[in-house]
Amino acid sequence: MTNMLMVPQNLAENVRAVRERIARAAARCGRDSDSVTLLAVGKTHSADTLRAAAACGLEHFGESYVKEALPKIETLRGLELTWHFIGQLQANKTRPVAEHFHWVHGVDRLRIAQRLSEQRPVHAPPLNVCLQVNVAGEATKGGVTPEALPELAAAVAALPRLTLRGLMCIPPPEEDEARQRHWFAETARLMRSLHLPGITLDTLSMGMSNDFEVAIEEGATIVRVGTALFGPRAAK
Repeated sequence: MTNMLMVPQNLAENVRAVRERIARAAARCGRDSDSVTLLAVGKTHSADTLRAAAACGLEHFGESYVKEALPKIETLRGLELTWHFIGQLQANKTRPVAEHFHWVHGVDRLRIAQRLSEQRPVHAPPLNVCLQVNVAGEATKGGVTPEALPELAAAVAALPRLTLRGLMCIPPPEEDEARQRHWFAETARLMRSLHLPGITLDTLSMGMSNDFEVAIEEGATIVRVGTALFGPRAAK
């Protein structure tokens, strides 16, 4: 069972600081800060912490573990938050994700996408999905290869209960900023290279607490930030 951390006392200041960093990064590349969605990563943090974050103006929350996420979604249902599943999704967990989330960021197999489409409730709007690209070819990470991306994108775009929005990446940590920037730029290039009739891709989910500013400069529209907002995660 995951131990949940207390609400950090400096949460409001952290939110302001992250928003300021987003605004400065956007300004450096001639973008409006409103073009970047701050996705608060809430894994290992309690519903009370997420409620406090919502009181600071945050609306989008990311969770990586279905079992942990569902009670928080239920507890906070009255706040009408937008929930993003950002973890590695297993086939036996697709139904609760299809039923309770608004976005899924880590789709990298057609079978997972098909199950999400089949299990999405008919009364709900289509589920927004981003395809995870293993842009650096890391054996320890999920994601479709760049070479297989066009075929997967075309197949997912054709599914009836999903809306393909764009790409997501988790590049390797790099001490050299040029290398760090390269992976984000390559993910943006891959999205631009996709030509899907009738489909407009508008989302690049990339960048976390330690690198989201560079990601924004390379086109990120969603940054997934946890530690910079909430502090270190609790041990499982």
